[in-house]
Amino acid sequence: MPRPNLLRFPFATALLSALGLALACCSLSRAADIENTTTVGPVTVTARLTPAEPTIGDEIVFEIEVAAEEAVELLMPEFSEALDRYTILDFVPRQKITADGKTLATQRYTLQPIASGPQSIPSILVEFVDNRPGQQPTPEDFDAYEVLTERIDFTVQSVLPSSASSELEPPLGALELQTETSSASLWLYALAGLALLLAGGGLVLWFSKRRRRVKRLTAYEIARTKLQQLISDQQSDQPQFSVEQFFVEISGVVRRYLEDRFELRAPELTTDEFLQLSAAESSLSKAHQSLLSEFLQQADVVKFAGVRATPADVQHSIQLALQFIEETSESTPLNPQIREVAHA
Repeated sequence: MPRPNLLRFPFATALLSALGLALACCSLSRAADIENTTTVGPVTVTARLTPAEPTIGDEIVFEIEVAAEEAVELLMPEFSEALDRYTILDFVPRQKITADGKTLATQRYTLQPIASGPQSIPSILVEFVDNRPGQQPTPEDFDAYEVLTERIDFTVQSVLPSSASSELEPPLGALELQTETSSASLWLYALAGLALLLAGGGLVLWFSKRRRRVKRLTAYEIARTKLQQLISDQQSDQPQFSVEQFFVEISGVVRRYLEDRFELRAPELTTDEFLQLSAAESSLSKAHQSLLSEFLQQADVVKFAGVRATPADVQHSIQLALQFIEETSESTPLNPQIREVAHA
């Protein structure tokens, strides 16, 4: 039997083309997601933002996915931690145990940004207790191990076209006042307002009883946690990062610390440009500027010049990073990240 000629059926051809275009758009949209993954011991945390370039008024979806080995107890973030800068439209938490005993937990937020321009999802803290045989349940002097995700930076696009005119139109005429209001309408408004007040008070009371005392993490505390994770990784028998990748990670920790500590926004600057910005827009002393320059230039030599770093170079870089954040941590501003702390 001869094959049908699709050119003789223009409607079918158009339908197939539209279907292919839709599938391609879906694939591109999914590929535009922003995602990062952090692993500490038996726990892996993935943070994902969809879409990567929303327009003001769009809804964005932020997901936290946590996978833990058997016998590991997860302490997931409390509702809305570090996300109070956005309007929360929906929140869906889930947790299950797989057939091999692993724990899979997710938190899915539907958010709406309130302004256009550069935005970010701050680092999210997940804690866990390691109850596996032969393992230390918690670090010394701490209630649990900590996993911090990377901050997710993105830009909310404006709806105004680039060709929009900045000239304002004249105002409209004055509106006539509505002065006649029936007594029944007034009673209806009063009852509705009272109902809203009672409902709001009930929600506030419920949340205040449910939530535990919280402690805000400073930029210093986040940097110390990240550095400790890198140090532990390098001291393990099978490090997750190569020596070159280690220098990429540790320089990124110090740069993000400076951005949060002094409210700088310079994710794409070169080392020289970043040093100039830090000197101009922060209160760093000359000694600290020199210390920062030595640290970043040593990292650049390994990352870009192909110099093979020795264990002594790795240790020296760790010492410089620790010294810098310790000496500049005084009066550190609070970071939006929140850590849950149990009642004393």
